Amino acid sequence: MPISPQAGVVNGHRSGKRDIRRNVRVSKPARGAPQLCTARRARELRKPGGPMPTNETPSLYDRLGGVYNIATVVDDLIDRIMTDPRLNKNPAVNEAHHRVSPAGFKFLVTEMVCWAGGGPQQYSGRPMGDSHRHLAITDDEWDAFMDDLHLTLAKFQVPAREEKELVDIVESTREAIVMVPPLRPGPPNP
Repeated sequence: MPISPQAGVVNGHRSGKRDIRRNVRVSKPARGAPQLCTARRARELRKPGGPMPTNETPSLYDRLGGVYNIATVVDDLIDRIMTDPRLNKNPAVNEAHHRVSPAGFKFLVTEMVCWAGGGPQQYSGRPMGDSHRHLAITDDEWDAFMDDLHLTLAKFQVPAREEKELVDIVESTREAIVMVPPLRPGPPNP
């Protein structure tokens, strides 16, 4: 991340509010600091058929097509995981899938993916550990969930680069979500 020679300035912004996606503090532009072009501003400045500004890399959010495309993919994923027998064999997960409103669940997951992908949304849900700890999710159940994620991404033909970034975002939550190692049969106790 470029750091300005001015003390306390990161990317042309004075230290202030913490942006946890990038683990830096950002807020108001510092006086005299060079301003980077935002993705929104780049779209405004871009002429039809013209090249994109070289100092701006589109966010994952923008490369996926924004909130509507992300919401469509999340809609399919949540429908898939809510009915996956590999996940619902865990009684706590099965109960949660029948207690939680699918629409609310889809909203929170869409909000989180948009936020983590660099979109303007702010995730308003509970921390992953707080919302999953009581479910006692195992490694095998996590793997089933990841299989569902890959099936959904393949269905919508998400490009490889964006798929990898999405999977990395999801994998970054694993430690907070997976709480129980799978039970493995061992030798009998004499």
